Amino acid sequence: MLSNRISVNIFGKLTKNVYSGYVAGSNKKAYVLSENPVNEYFRGIVIAQAVFDGGEERLIVSGEKEVFYEPDIRIAFSYLRNTSLTSVTCLYEKSCGAIIFYNGKPNTRILLVKNNNGRYWSFPKGHIEIGETEEQTAVREIKEETSLDVEIVDGFREVSEYCPFGKIRKKVVFFLAQAFTDNVEIQQEEIAEYIWVDLQQARKLCTYDNDLRIISKAETAIKMNN
Repeated sequence: MLSNRISVNIFGKLTKNVYSGYVAGSNKKAYVLSENPVNEYFRGIVIAQAVFDGGEERLIVSGEKEVFYEPDIRIAFSYLRNTSLTSVTCLYEKSCGAIIFYNGKPNTRILLVKNNNGRYWSFPKGHIEIGETEEQTAVREIKEETSLDVEIVDGFREVSEYCPFGKIRKKVVFFLAQAFTDNVEIQQEEIAEYIWVDLQQARKLCTYDNDLRIISKAETAIKMNN
C-alpha cells in the first residue's frame, strides 16, 4: 500500500495536523497527516502503515508534496488520546552518517563498513531519532557502530537519495568527520566488516554512483581541512 494514491473521507480533526476518516469506498479506517488545512474529502498518498494499541492497523495518508519521516509521525501521533502508536512502516526514511577520515601514516584513510544485511561497502550511518539534529544522529551512529569519537568538519553536507526496497524512498545525509584513532570496535549486531582504505581504494570498493560522488567531494574537503 505504501506510495499508493487513495482518497479519504474525513469525519474528524483529532489534533492540529491529524485527521481521522475512512478510505473512500470502504469501511477501512485511515488517518490523514497534513500541515495544510484538510477538507471533508482528501486525496493523497499512503506514507505509512501503522499499528496502534490493541493491534489496530491503519494507513496514514499525506499530501503528495509533504514528506514526513518516522520521528515526525511519532511526534504527531503522540498527541492522540486513548491510543498510542506501537509500530510503523514508513514510505520516507531518513538516515545520517559520515565519511570518517584518519590522518595516519603514510596517508589519509577513510573508513568503510559493510552491514550484516548488505553486500556492499559504504559509510557508517543510521536512522534519525526523535529530538536529534542531523549531526547528532551521525555522531551517535558512528559511536554505536564503530566506537569512534569523531569531530564533524564544518561546511560539508552531502545528500544521497534512492529507493533501496522498491517503493521506500530513502534520504541519507552525510557529513565529513575526523577520527583521532583508527582503533575500531564494530557493533556486531549491525556491522559485519570494516576496513580503512585510502581514497583510491575506496573508489574501487564502492560501487554506487552516489557513494563515488560523495568520496570525490570528501577528497576535496579533506585536502582543504589538512
